[in-house]
Amino acid sequence: MALRNIVKIDEDKCNGCGQCVTACAEGAIRIIDGKARLISETYCDGLGACLGHCPQDAITIEQRDATEFDEEAVKQYLEQKKQKAISDPVPAAGFVCPGMKARNLTASVKTDMQSGDVSSQLRQWPVQLHLLSPMASYLKNADLLFVADCVPFAMGNFHHRLLKEKAIAIGCPKLDDQDYYVQKLTDILKIAQPASLTVVHMEVPCCSGLTWITQNAIRAAKANMPFEDVTISLDGQIKYSKTIES
Repeated sequence: MALRNIVKIDEDKCNGCGQCVTACAEGAIRIIDGKARLISETYCDGLGACLGHCPQDAITIEQRDATEFDEEAVKQYLEQKKQKAISDPVPAAGFVCPGMKARNLTASVKTDMQSGDVSSQLRQWPVQLHLLSPMASYLKNADLLFVADCVPFAMGNFHHRLLKEKAIAIGCPKLDDQDYYVQKLTDILKIAQPASLTVVHMEVPCCSGLTWITQNAIRAAKANMPFEDVTISLDGQIKYSKTIES
């Protein structure tokens, strides 16, 4: 233990947006149960790179007795995360859930005028970013849609307005592990090399974490590609859309 500077997070102020997670190069912060938490004093260098990224002013630097920063431990930790992100999740005891099997689907544009049923535009399975393999054929040179998982529930015409003829990856920037998502998206950009990228999220503050994940993944992949950032209102309308240069 030593007296040194270290990050302090006010959970009452934190809204779980996750911008501090992607700002921390050492991976010392993670979103757990919807709040940013310091997962290890050993990984925090106390320099406060995350401070300027917190929209809620929930992060400060305090001086207290803490475990010393260990740069070697950080390197090992980040390498472990990288290897975990590259490999697909494999359930224990050799059991593979049928829902994890990659599939190319054939989208249809048929509409049943009597019932009002509209066909799905989904072209692949699975859809969760956590389960996607960067080597999946449906991601190769695809127009990729990176979507907050609340969007399709809010937006009634999501399939035909946004999903049509695109590959999709979904996730929640507030409840999921954002640094894992940065690494997984980085691998997809490097290996699959999508032709275009569109990020779609709700207007609530925490959902903007999807944009930060994308920006950090593009930098990590050295992809140098612009992407379309689309914000959906709570009543399911496209509130605004803008192109973000990498």
